[in-house]
Amino acid sequence: MINRPIIALDFPSRVEIETFLSLFPTKEKLFLKVGMEIFYQEGPEIVRWLRSLGHDVFLDLKLHDIPNTVSRAMERIANLGVAITNVHAAGGIEMMAAAKAGLVKGTPEGQTIPQLIAVTQLTSTSEEQMQHDQLITVSLEESVLNYAKCTQAAGLDGVVCSALEAGKIHSVTSDTFMCLTPGIRPTGAAVGDQKRVVTPVLAKEIGSNAIVVGRPVTQAENPYEAYQAIKNEWNGVK
Repeated sequence: MINRPIIALDFPSRVEIETFLSLFPTKEKLFLKVGMEIFYQEGPEIVRWLRSLGHDVFLDLKLHDIPNTVSRAMERIANLGVAITNVHAAGGIEMMAAAKAGLVKGTPEGQTIPQLIAVTQLTSTSEEQMQHDQLITVSLEESVLNYAKCTQAAGLDGVVCSALEAGKIHSVTSDTFMCLTPGIRPTGAAVGDQKRVVTPVLAKEIGSNAIVVGRPVTQAENPYEAYQAIKNEWNGVK
């Protein structure tokens, strides 16, 4: 289990991130999610900078392309020193296996190979949307479980999923298979555009191994205080 909530750095530029991080003690080493918005604005240097500050990084780019392209992209990502990165499980077993091979090949000697996980269904996707837009006729849960089994078959470390599916994913994969769950909201927080959300306590009870938190921390009046409260809740500290 990753005992620190992963903070989603959903900011448009490095300047905003610097301002946000200045609200935390420098000794507090964070686990930070770098997504498409900031990566496409600032490039790989944003990851190198966060790593230089001692923070761990989940690089959330959700790669989905032909196997060879994804493999070569993962070789480059492996040089950045991220802890976790991801692909879309919809790319298939061959693509996911190629992504893992690229990470292994690109990781400098002596460094830890990043964990590789796959997105099943986005937490913003409802069952109705999945069936209508993707023409997937099974239930949302069946789709997620199938993607999880394919991800494990490809040799990946886990999936991004809703906490609501974590327990059942473990039942068809293994207890050590990572279920990293976004859509986490403290009790009473606004849901926003996420449709399948849970509290940190419930996420842990259901089977999440890691949680991603965005706006409840990044838009809080006191982000450090909000972060500590969620961290304590996640770790069962009263």
